[in-house]
Amino acid sequence: MDVRTAVKSRYSVRGYRPDSVPDETVREVFELARLAQSGTNNQPWHIAVVSGAACDDLRRRLCARFDARDSGERDFAAPADPLPDALMERRRACGYSYYATMGVERSDREGRAAIARKNFELFDAPHAAFFSMPRTLGISGAVDMGILLQTVTLLMFDRGIGSIAQGALANYPDTVREVAKIPEDNGIVFGMSFGYENPEALINTVRMPRESLDDIASFVS
Repeated sequence: MDVRTAVKSRYSVRGYRPDSVPDETVREVFELARLAQSGTNNQPWHIAVVSGAACDDLRRRLCARFDARDSGERDFAAPADPLPDALMERRRACGYSYYATMGVERSDREGRAAIARKNFELFDAPHAAFFSMPRTLGISGAVDMGILLQTVTLLMFDRGIGSIAQGALANYPDTVREVAKIPEDNGIVFGMSFGYENPEALINTVRMPRESLDDIASFVS
């Protein structure tokens, strides 16, 4: 698959089959992803992959925290609310699209919570990955982590593997550390659920629009 096709075709998957991705395929993806660019080639990243029984154990622990209405404490602060109006409108539209697809009314707080809980169910994926970097790094490190993330998602898509990046999986870093192997001085930036897409999952039918080029870019000559 060429890069242009992958960028235009890839989407976030929120419903997975239970089938595990072969270990050699998982390792191949991350073996290639480690070649991603980074500022001054400092390669600040660490990836902790959790599969099988360990993934199921982590899923249970994360859901228990969510069900207890525990907001958690991230290693790196989440973006402060309120977001700028345009960004807030896009975020709300994203949520409402999923609520509508799943037959959940905006006023249905329990239904909305059930959809949010799917993040910590890992969307039934058989694998999760946690991306961390040294706690001392700031925005430059975050940029490098984003480059790595995009590299991973495109490599997975090329191999028929669905994935979804999840900021929510950074909510409970202490719980993640109970199961995953995170370097001691690192903070978790985000997580990812991945595996083979369940084509029968209704939530996977949602496609998110993107802003026009003129709305997000300017050109001067």
